Amino acid sequence: MAVIHRAELRPTKLELLAAWLPGRRWYQGHADADVVRVAAYRFDDPAGAVGIETMLVSAGDGPVHQVPLTYRDAPLDGGDDWLIGTVEHSVLGQRWVYDACGDPVYVAALAGVILTGGGQAEEFLEVDGRLEPRETPTLVSGSGSEGADVPGISEILRVIEDDPTLVVTDSVQLAVVRRLDGGNRLPGAALTGTWNGQPNPMPLAYVSTR
Repeated sequence: MAVIHRAELRPTKLELLAAWLPGRRWYQGHADADVVRVAAYRFDDPAGAVGIETMLVSAGDGPVHQVPLTYRDAPLDGGDDWLIGTVEHSVLGQRWVYDACGDPVYVAALAGVILTGGGQAEEFLEVDGRLEPRETPTLVSGSGSEGADVPGISEILRVIEDDPTLVVTDSVQLAVVRRLDGGNRLPGAALTGTWNGQPNPMPLAYVSTR
């Protein structure tokens, strides 16, 4: 379950991404193009400590890019290379925002969703102390099966930042598709998604055991 607060962020997520995206080798678009949100989905952190959100964004006439993010209330140990920036959240205070491909909490959540045939977290909006269900047009689904074995992930060994971005751990290897143009079709269990304007399932990520 993901709880969404009615809050102001300074800078906004899109402002952070507008400054960060042009420096990525997999980014395709003009450096000064406005970054626009296309869709988003979230996963649960079982410990309830880390926010996990994947944003799908476009810039100018470029393709839709997939950007998984994690939000933390303190810096990620050893995560300097993956820090996108910090934001001031009007409810939660200062938050550290990371490229989630370098965050073991996201990597474990993604592998689990794919291998067990799971989906995105249910979203609830906090309104006057109450939690109200929040409808989202974005639906993601793993190709695995409920109850499947999910290997434990104790560390990320390396991340190869390309399209797709490869995340190698001690037990699984993941491939996170960055440019959602339908060009990346890989073997292995997959996460696919649909959203407004994309009614046919689009491959988003893959996982294979090592």
